[in-house]
Amino acid sequence: MATGGTRAILAAMVANAGIAAAKFVAYLVTGSASMLAESVHSVADTSNQGLLLLGGRQARRIADDEHQFGYGRERYFWSFVVALVLFTLGGLYSLYEGIDKIRHPHEISALGWAIGVLIFGLFLEGFSFRTAIVEARKEKGDRRWWDYIRRSRSPELPVVLLEDAGAMLGLMIALIGVSLAAATGDPIWDGIGTIGIGVLLLVIASVLTVEMRSLLLGEAATKEDIAAITAAVRDSDGVERIIDLRSQHIGPEELLVAGKVEFDHSLTMSGVADAIDRCEKAIRDAVPYARRIYLEPDLFDPDHVGTPDLPPLRKGGH
Repeated sequence: MATGGTRAILAAMVANAGIAAAKFVAYLVTGSASMLAESVHSVADTSNQGLLLLGGRQARRIADDEHQFGYGRERYFWSFVVALVLFTLGGLYSLYEGIDKIRHPHEISALGWAIGVLIFGLFLEGFSFRTAIVEARKEKGDRRWWDYIRRSRSPELPVVLLEDAGAMLGLMIALIGVSLAAATGDPIWDGIGTIGIGVLLLVIASVLTVEMRSLLLGEAATKEDIAAITAAVRDSDGVERIIDLRSQHIGPEELLVAGKVEFDHSLTMSGVADAIDRCEKAIRDAVPYARRIYLEPDLFDPDHVGTPDLPPLRKGGH
């Protein structure tokens, strides 16, 4: 796991653990359903950071006979589990508490405690969120934030970003709900705030579930990396045409590349082997994390179902 990702996870874990303890104390004092929902939310988030760290550790295991491409997808699996935990412990529990609070309202006591803890939580979550943003910017480049979250092949930072953003919004919703309940004397606002937190968490969890499912199934390289790999092969000496080229992430920092390539017909068998070696070196120079490369020499067949629309490459002497 990248150092930046680990740093963001640890910052989020420390912040969420402190916030969870403060929120639960405030719930015991005030009896606020919003505070209880936020306590569960922070406990779930703290557990989630632990699961992300576990996934990073499991992914570093050495490949064996049973898992010959290694354990890189452990990071995708545990990020998927994080989305499920956020959905069940965070979203569904908050909805349950909010509905129960509306059906059976009761007054909130010690309002100062609730507001103080929520503001304290905003400061801690702000620190965690800022750390995640700083680390994510190193990978994001010129992409928009939503594109980065949707297209990133590394799961931890997008997960932490969405969790922290959800935590900040959830704290603000809880603060509004508690304040309205105190201002109007109607505790139903506390329940409405709790339901708002639940809906927010369900939306975030759904987005994470969809993205992590896609990564678990196996996503191809990004368009930029595919273009770089294609150019690297086409520009290699002895290459006539790329017949087919496929890629798949077998981990966030490990890419599998496979393809069929038509080489100069005048090459001997050893010449073809040398040309393949040159292609593989060019691919790794262009995309360093393309660690598994399998190129097969073949002849172009326009009737082949999997053949992409790639024009032949003509170079001097061919």
